[in-house]
Amino acid sequence: MLEAVDLESFARELVQCHLCPRLVAWREGVAGKRRAFREEAYWARPVPGFGDPKARILLFGLAPGAHGANRTGRPFTGDASGAFLYPLLYQAGLASKPESLPGDDLRLHGVYLTAAVRCAPPDNRPTPEELRTCARWTEVELSLLPELRVFLALGHIAHQALLAHLGLRKRDFPFAHGRVYPLEGGRYLVDSYHVSRQNTQTGRLTREMFLEVLLLARRLAGL
Repeated sequence: MLEAVDLESFARELVQCHLCPRLVAWREGVAGKRRAFREEAYWARPVPGFGDPKARILLFGLAPGAHGANRTGRPFTGDASGAFLYPLLYQAGLASKPESLPGDDLRLHGVYLTAAVRCAPPDNRPTPEELRTCARWTEVELSLLPELRVFLALGHIAHQALLAHLGLRKRDFPFAHGRVYPLEGGRYLVDSYHVSRQNTQTGRLTREMFLEVLLLARRLAGL
């Protein structure tokens, strides 16, 4: 039974998690495998969410990048996904500056970042069992964000994980970039392609496309 009563205590509990042996081995084993970071100490633990405790917008990704958040300990920090995401959060008025660095004074305004799986998976592909196991952390973490109004799913897997969390049937809520689903209680589910290099470097997701989604989420959240 998880006993977290706030986001700080949640993070302390989360980083002790060893429930998925495959993910534990991978997150710890990739340290030093990339030449550019060979001399760096890796976080190599589950990555807690980051952002505004009073957030109205949740950005919900897939999992930490092996040499990004798994190295730095902050979501979308240290890799190409973060280099794409944070400048646009800043442009949308949702971040205090356009870059995220470990230990800096960056603040997010009305936004919280987390993911469906908190440990880096091989090939960025968590198994269904790993997604179900990490759902227990999602349940607690999101319960500690009572002001949430907009759930912004980054990619199909994150979309499906949010549907499971919200108790919604997949067939009633197909994923599509830019799609908006009104939910009970004045809340919304919004879909976007993931900010991965695979999408941003191929043009599937452009800066203009994602900024439009962020501004939409901001309007729906009443920010």
